[in-house]
Amino acid sequence: MSKQIQDAYIVAATRTPIGKAGRGVFRHTRPDDLLVAAIRGALAQVPGLDAKAIEDAIIGCAMPEAEQGLNMARIAVLLAGLPNSVAGVTVNRFCASGLSAVQMAADRIRVGEADVMLAGGAESMSMVPMSGHTPSFNPEAFARDENLGIAYGMGLTAEKVAAQWKVSREAQDAFALQSHQKAIRAQEAGEFADEITPVEAVGRAPNLADGSVTVTRRTVSLDEGPRRDTSAEGLAKLKPAFAAPKDPGGQATGLGTVTAGNSSQTSDGAGVLILASEAAIQRYELTPLARFVSFAIKGVPPEIMGIGPIEAIPAALKSAGLTKEQLDWIELNEAFAAQSIAVLDSLELDRSKVNPMGGAIALGHPLGATGAIRTATVVHALRRRNLKYGMVTMCVGTGQGAAGVFERV
Repeated sequence: MSKQIQDAYIVAATRTPIGKAGRGVFRHTRPDDLLVAAIRGALAQVPGLDAKAIEDAIIGCAMPEAEQGLNMARIAVLLAGLPNSVAGVTVNRFCASGLSAVQMAADRIRVGEADVMLAGGAESMSMVPMSGHTPSFNPEAFARDENLGIAYGMGLTAEKVAAQWKVSREAQDAFALQSHQKAIRAQEAGEFADEITPVEAVGRAPNLADGSVTVTRRTVSLDEGPRRDTSAEGLAKLKPAFAAPKDPGGQATGLGTVTAGNSSQTSDGAGVLILASEAAIQRYELTPLARFVSFAIKGVPPEIMGIGPIEAIPAALKSAGLTKEQLDWIELNEAFAAQSIAVLDSLELDRSKVNPMGGAIALGHPLGATGAIRTATVVHALRRRNLKYGMVTMCVGTGQGAAGVFERV
């Protein structure tokens, strides 16, 4: 167990629905506006909290530029109406940005530097694409073979994992189908209701007949990604998205199994949690939802970045003093079915405990927001089903793996 002087507890946890990037309900909604909605949703869960008690807001973002640039955390804090005394910092650990924000906020409390912290993540892949608008890699990434993986597209890293861990196309498609099926069942059962703050999406379209602008408003309360019509047959028809099965000479490459259907969806969304010390809980009469237990981050080769959780999960469990059998709920971010299966098989995780309500293949993956979003999922799932320990884990671009453990209280 890491040395600390007090525990950090999650007292509020919420997220926006997740929209499809580029064509979904939030394609015209700014990421800082999604973050503001999530901040207000989290504050609504703790009406007795004096907002002036919040020391800092730590917000994750994987592509912090343009609409989600500058210091989005501080800007969103002010736009949400929090006091000027509440600070804000934006952090980037690519896909683990949101989870790292939660860890950093918890650590400030655990070492006694703060009593109340806000943590979360926000990402609009509609407005800021993967790698940003003007990606520029250091030339040294291409100068030596050992650095080339830094510049690999994430889909190619999934192909590398599928080949090395011998994950077939059929297994990937079956995994993707199950993700959609679980997500649909969870939506129909209303299992996401506690964790989601509905968001009003505003649309504007020109009326060519009279030159006016038509404004539409829609309240969104469900994730947009899960597809009821997903089928094994439909997934099997999809072409490889990142690598060809054969080279120009007609020789098999051993690749070409990763498709749009067995990959995570590019998405828009935000998630926010409020963490507090025991003293703050008593002072403001708050109800603790979960205790932050442990966190681990590990590095792996960039070209097989998807296997990061294989290293991070055991480290987080060791720090927590737990075994994998003691975990009741695991949110394993489904960046790709290939890497998810490699992690599951390598660590021999109980599949019934992993993503019981579907994962990023169905629900979406708004990069820097996902860690905070899935933490909200774990916190509410543990309470709803009267379970004890949950984990959030994910792979990270350029070769990292992150894992965090939470305990229902």
